[in-house]
Amino acid sequence: MKSHYRVVVIGGGVVGASVLYHLAKMGWTDVALVERSVLTAGSSWHAAGGIHALNADPNIAQLQAYTIDLLSEIEEESGQNIGLHMTGGLTMAGTPDRWEWLQSAYRTFQSIGIEDCRLVSVEEAVALNPIMSGDGLLGGMWADREGYIDTTGTVHAYATAAKKRGATVIEHNRVLELNQTLQGWDVVTEKGTISSEHVVNAGGLWAKQVGRMAGIELPVSPLNHHYLISDSIPALEELDFEVPMTVDLEGFTYLRQDQKGVLLGIYEIDHQHWNMDGAPWDYGFELQQEDPDRIEKELIMGFERYPALQDVGVKTWVNGAFTFSPDGNPLVGPVPGKRGYWSACAVMAGFLQGGGVGKSLAEWMIHGEPEADVYGMDVARYGVWAENKQYIKETTGQFYSRRFVMTYPNEQLPAGRPLKTAPAYSDMTAAGCQWGQSWDMEVPLYFAPQGFEETPSLKRSNAFDIVAAECKGVREGVGLLDISGFSRFEVTGENAEAWLNHVMASRLPSPGRARLAPMLGEDGRLKGDLTVFNWGDGTWWIMGSYYLRTWHMRWFDDHMIDGVTVRDLGDEMAGFSLSGPKSKAVIEKLTDGSVGDLPFMGCGDFDIGMLRCKVGRLSVTGEMGYEIHCRMGDHITLRKTLLAAGADEGMIEYGFNALLSLRLEKSFGIWSAEFTQGYTPGMTGMDRWIDWDKTFVGKDAALAERDGNGPAQLQVTLEVDADGADASGYEPIWKDGEKVGFVTSGGYGHTVGKSLAMALVNADCAGEGSALTVHIVGVERDARVVAASPYDPAGKAMRG
Repeated sequence: MKSHYRVVVIGGGVVGASVLYHLAKMGWTDVALVERSVLTAGSSWHAAGGIHALNADPNIAQLQAYTIDLLSEIEEESGQNIGLHMTGGLTMAGTPDRWEWLQSAYRTFQSIGIEDCRLVSVEEAVALNPIMSGDGLLGGMWADREGYIDTTGTVHAYATAAKKRGATVIEHNRVLELNQTLQGWDVVTEKGTISSEHVVNAGGLWAKQVGRMAGIELPVSPLNHHYLISDSIPALEELDFEVPMTVDLEGFTYLRQDQKGVLLGIYEIDHQHWNMDGAPWDYGFELQQEDPDRIEKELIMGFERYPALQDVGVKTWVNGAFTFSPDGNPLVGPVPGKRGYWSACAVMAGFLQGGGVGKSLAEWMIHGEPEADVYGMDVARYGVWAENKQYIKETTGQFYSRRFVMTYPNEQLPAGRPLKTAPAYSDMTAAGCQWGQSWDMEVPLYFAPQGFEETPSLKRSNAFDIVAAECKGVREGVGLLDISGFSRFEVTGENAEAWLNHVMASRLPSPGRARLAPMLGEDGRLKGDLTVFNWGDGTWWIMGSYYLRTWHMRWFDDHMIDGVTVRDLGDEMAGFSLSGPKSKAVIEKLTDGSVGDLPFMGCGDFDIGMLRCKVGRLSVTGEMGYEIHCRMGDHITLRKTLLAAGADEGMIEYGFNALLSLRLEKSFGIWSAEFTQGYTPGMTGMDRWIDWDKTFVGKDAALAERDGNGPAQLQVTLEVDADGADASGYEPIWKDGEKVGFVTSGGYGHTVGKSLAMALVNADCAGEGSALTVHIVGVERDARVVAASPYDPAGKAMRG
């Protein structure tokens, strides 16, 4: 062991070993893995080892596919047998809704490039897995690239391949302390202190403690997970092939072959947390006592689905812990506020996602950005509110218990809610507001009659007419929307303008004006679809998506210069927007200033009734509108003031479901759908806001796209011949039987009376009038490219 390494990876499970391997593979060989016991002494040794390429997030699906391809490479490179069995896999549905969902999911997988799957009948599924009963099943999906590996062998393969490339593995050496230095970190271990530029927390079951060593409270918790291994099954002994990995969604079980028996795993409803503050340091190869009474219902369903189990014994019980995050996805990347500290934790499916996690983290450390859009597993998708132990307990437990439970797009899950609420939350609830969640905050979805309950559905829900009425109220009169769930960053200092000019690709607004501002990474891909306000007194605001607050602040901090202060106002400011042709009449009743004379995209400070507010003349609805920002404590009064002024104008309150419909009719994109860090300005149309005459982050890459052959795919608006269901995202788009793109978001345009979708399609299919088809809830529908902004294409309404 040396006294200095460039990177110290803490944790000798599959994730830590993969990170070490990828760092060495990409050229950083002065790296070491430090393990308190021996490799695999945690969750890795008792993991079931299943692998599959399917994931609803296309970026994570790509990383899983990468991992599967990598496995045979590290086996060859290391000379270590990993016990790879590529058996194929079945996912079975036993209810009409689930079968419909599975058919829809199949099309989504096609859309994101997973071509080696197909729908199968119950009869075909039973032929593929002869020990499975088809009773109560309606159909399934087959995937070629599913199977399992030997977990211990795989970890050693990663580590051996890393060592062959120059990396170091240090076992039997627990990390005791982490101390941040000007150069990086001092890693205090049982065998001495190591200085390093970077530390990677791949602690697995000990990730919580390794985080606390650096003053970090990671939102992770271990939960116990059961599986059993059966004695040999005569029916399997007679087969000349291995049965496939099989998931019975309604039975909460997964199964794979294990020699001539099977491994049956259970995601039980009655979940059980284990050592939420982290595993004991002397824990490693132990297991918890099996608890068959707690999983009795799921066991019964499993033995009914696979009747052969009823005639053989259980050879082995495994009840071991795995670490989960609130949404079940990994926590990967640079931890905000702790330079040089990297997270590689909560990788529940370590053998499936570990290769992709290692690749992305190594790229991030070495090149500054990962190749893939990994926001879905970025540690910065959570804020400090997620450090709360009760929040972690509720959300991780909810994810575990719902692992095989169907979740609908319009379903609101209860765990960890409500957390943060705007001050007028109670008054709005009394007015019928139905709430959703954005990051830590409750945001309005729509306003419904007392006693209304929305029915979860893959199709148009029973809230459809309610949302239609809200859209009509905005288009024809004036609507009031709580916009506390927008992010607001204040930028001040002598170099504020210079800094903004560097990080924003657009021209900056003049005093008293606002401007849309794309922000790019060094690779020219998007980092934000933001709005910059110049308040005229040396103070600037950046506004964007509320749930990106930590993510964007990390980006700002990483690109900070002297003479600039950026302050997150998310816990200080709230507000409402007025939208609709009568919005000017309402706001002019409340001030004797010139607010009604504000030009489109103008902004300033105004008295609104008794309150001093910041006002911007803009709206995402495509109508004349005003965004009114107030202190958090003024929120209740501002709502009452606006409602009173709007009573004679027929003002309605509305929510974000209506806003999403209204913005689709204007072809306005949103982050995480039309705009992501996987897309470029040219693909999405954001290039029209770029100021090419200045220097900004990502300019060289953006110029290369502009001056090259152009993007292969372009953002378009589609009109869809839908029937009772609308596109939502990632549905495949076809032309003459060839896949030419996918939906980024969709819904119903209540004003134009049409089902609409925004989509990325091949450039040669992007012309207006192009005839296409798109799968909506698994059913192919005709669609056509239409001109942008189906409603008010000239933009006269919003400009007034």
